[in-house]
Formats: sequence, C-alpha cells, structure tokens
Amino acid sequence: MSGVPHFPYCSASRPRTNGRVDMWTHESIEYITVAGEAWLASASEYPRSMRALWESRPWAPTVLPCGRTFDVVNLPGVFGRRVLDELWESGPGCGPVATHRGRILVFAEVGAAQRLRTLLVWEEWARGVPPVLCHGAGDAITVPPVQRMADAPEGPNRWIVAPDTREPWLPGASVLLWACVRAARGGSAPAVPPAPVELPSPASVPSTGSTSAPRAALTVVELTASHLPTA
Repeated sequence: MSGVPHFPYCSASRPRTNGRVDMWTHESIEYITVAGEAWLASASEYPRSMRALWESRPWAPTVLPCGRTFDVVNLPGVFGRRVLDELWESGPGCGPVATHRGRILVFAEVGAAQRLRTLLVWEEWARGVPPVLCHGAGDAITVPPVQRMADAPEGPNRWIVAPDTREPWLPGASVLLWACVRAARGGSAPAVPPAPVELPSPASVPSTGSTSAPRAALTVVELTASHLPTA
C-alpha cells in the first residue's frame, strides 16, 4: 500500500444495524461513524447542509474551517508518524488523524494552533523539529471523504484515525509540543515537561540601547505536567 503506512492502533470495523460501521478498515467499505460525521460537520457554519452534501457525495473530499470545532497541526509524513507513535507510546493518545498529500493532519483542540506556533518559535523547543504548519481560526483544511470503497484507488486523502464520537478527545498545544520534541530527539526528551521557567522582568534586563526586542521574549512559559491529561 502506498502513501502513509497503516498504524496498528487504528480500530477495526464493527458492523452496525443500520449498515454503517464504527471505524474504517482496508478489508471492507470505509466509513466515519454517524456520531463522528456529526462532530466533523459541526465545524461548518451549516452542519445540516454539509451532511446533506456528504449524503449525496460520500466519496468526495471537502473543505472545512478550523478554529470552530478543532484546530489542525500539519506535519511532514515521516515525522508525523513519529509524533503519533510518541502520542500513543509516551502520551495520552490522539483524536482524529488524517493524511493529505503525504502529510499528517492531527486534529487538536481549538486554540492549540496559535499556542503551538508560538512555542515552536523558542529555539529550545524547535531545535530539530521540521517545519510544522498550524491551522487555526481563519484557516481551512481539506478533510478526507466520509466513505471509501476498499477496492477504489487510495487517493491523496484518507483517515488514519477516523472520527467516531460526537465529542472526541483532542490534544492541546503542550501535549503536541512534547510529542514533537520527543520525536525530533528520538524519544530522548523527558516524558513530562520541566518546572516552569522563570524569566527576568523587563526592569532587571540591562539596556542595550535597542527597543526592538519582542515582548514575547519576556513572558514565562509554563509547561508543567498539569497540562497533560490524565489517563
């Protein structure tokens, strides 16, 4: 099979009485669950119209806005797989995940894109992390079809972990940051963040005669274990 390899933690399909299945599989017809479809449609300004479109064109990819129901972290293919491995082996797991043109799309909680983008500016975190695209409010992404026949050509879009509930758990910025850091360092980063970093106040910083230093450099980044969801 070409493209992004199959992940062992994807659930197998289970038949439903209405003919739908709970999760996609490569051996039979692939579906998003009814509940997962409702959650995905809630990202649209017109959820009922979106579901009507899927009813008539279930094999067509669609474009949905970010920032309403989810944000999306867009990762290079191989690195994205490592991040998913870290989320499952060293962290709390993940919510829905898709692939688009060889890149991994990790669905995250609303607001995670902006925060992760800010955190990755810090050289301490970003060292070794390849370019990561963070899609939040004002952005839109292409999501895979809600249905695909297993014997049809695999196309550039597909679900790795398909939505299966109306309220899926979505990782936040701190969870994704540490998964990226651990993936970039080959799993050598600590499983939980260090103690909060105390940075000097503006009054205690010697003047250099320049006023162009970004204000963000004087903020305190607090990434403690409390940011990570409990099992």
